[in-house]
Amino acid sequence: MLGRIKSYKPYYWSTFLLAGPVVVSQLGHTLVQTADTVIVGHFAGTIPLAAVSLVHSVFMVVLVVGLGIAYGLTPLIAQENGRGNKEGCAKLLSNSLWLNVIAGLLLYCLVYYGSMYAVEHLDQDPRVVKEAKPYLFLLSLSILPLMVFNTFKQFAEGLGFTKQAMNITIWGNILNIILAIILVKGMFGLPALGIRGVGIATLIDRVMMMVVMSAYVMKSPVFRPYIQYFKVRYLNREKLWNILKIGAPVAMQYVFEIGAFAGAALIAGKISAEAQASHQVAITLAAMTYMMASGIASAATIKTGNSFGNKNYFRLQRFAASSYLLVLIFMLIAAAVFAIFNQYLPYLITDDVAVVAIAAQLLIIAGFFQLFDGTQVVGLGILRGMGDVNVPTFITFIAYWIVGLPIGYVLGIELGWGVKGVWYGLTLGLLTSSLLLYARYRAVIGKYLLQKD
Repeated sequence: MLGRIKSYKPYYWSTFLLAGPVVVSQLGHTLVQTADTVIVGHFAGTIPLAAVSLVHSVFMVVLVVGLGIAYGLTPLIAQENGRGNKEGCAKLLSNSLWLNVIAGLLLYCLVYYGSMYAVEHLDQDPRVVKEAKPYLFLLSLSILPLMVFNTFKQFAEGLGFTKQAMNITIWGNILNIILAIILVKGMFGLPALGIRGVGIATLIDRVMMMVVMSAYVMKSPVFRPYIQYFKVRYLNREKLWNILKIGAPVAMQYVFEIGAFAGAALIAGKISAEAQASHQVAITLAAMTYMMASGIASAATIKTGNSFGNKNYFRLQRFAASSYLLVLIFMLIAAAVFAIFNQYLPYLITDDVAVVAIAAQLLIIAGFFQLFDGTQVVGLGILRGMGDVNVPTFITFIAYWIVGLPIGYVLGIELGWGVKGVWYGLTLGLLTSSLLLYARYRAVIGKYLLQKD
């Protein structure tokens, strides 16, 4: 056993080195929402905090559609780069840029006309709805620059260049936090904008990240062998379709998972504003560890995609096994932290004693589902690298919408277990997804190994 672990060491290390910067940049998406939640929780109060939970529950469902579509570029770039096709990589970038700009505009309209309507008709506390609407509008404006940023980010990461996106994300989040505090509190003679302040800060942050990331890819010497073939006007129906064939199912995977957690927030809102705020506190903390696991999954996509592109299935299996082990180790550590410090971590976000008490209980449950959450997202990442996205999409639908959310509703509302019952349902959904995705990976890799023989 020890010898086998040592033989995998180069794969662990290679995956870890690639995953590190991806983890930070992936975490950046969540940290923007986390910073908003923390600042509002400390400086604005419980009702605005519940409004943040409501907005994130409806906005994130739309946002992850865009992130999923943008993500369709990464495995294709990894596969083409594995074949040594630099011109093909550049043409994929051109088509992805067009696709993501169009998607960004459509998603803005969906948020403005759809999510805004949903906020008003979800049977939520009127005080929460009043606070939520201006924040939701400002977030909707940030979708387009975020989509352009992700176009160039996914291109760079597909080629294995991950550090620059990490650096841009770090500085972007620092800018977001500084601006949000200034605007929420009304410092330096500015009026106190409350929850609108964090929305304005997020919009400015995402515009700046778009400008810097696109300039980096277009001007950096490391991308010159690829960018020399890049033309904005280049459009190809086949390449658009290839990106969409992966991006659309990935988007639906995100929708099914994030939508389930959004649904859980709405169920919590039916229990009480305190329950909804507690859900937001706990899910914010859990989301940070999830995005780190998502970074490992992205590294798995790149490594398995590259191996799949040059038909090195032996190497692919080693990277898959390494990714599973890395995420298990990380999530065990995260689970231990949640279990040991559950009484203290909620105070990072809010001082409301009632909210902290409920959130502390939820973090114990979160400690359990960390393991399943990590392994299921890595399973998705491995399968994406192999171009297998349709069956995993169906698996996520079953896990979250047939198992997780209905059981959560029954336990939380019908049986009166409160928000804890909702989280028990989510845990069962994650377990189901994790097991089914691993079984799918074994089936797919087995098929290719038979073909090779």
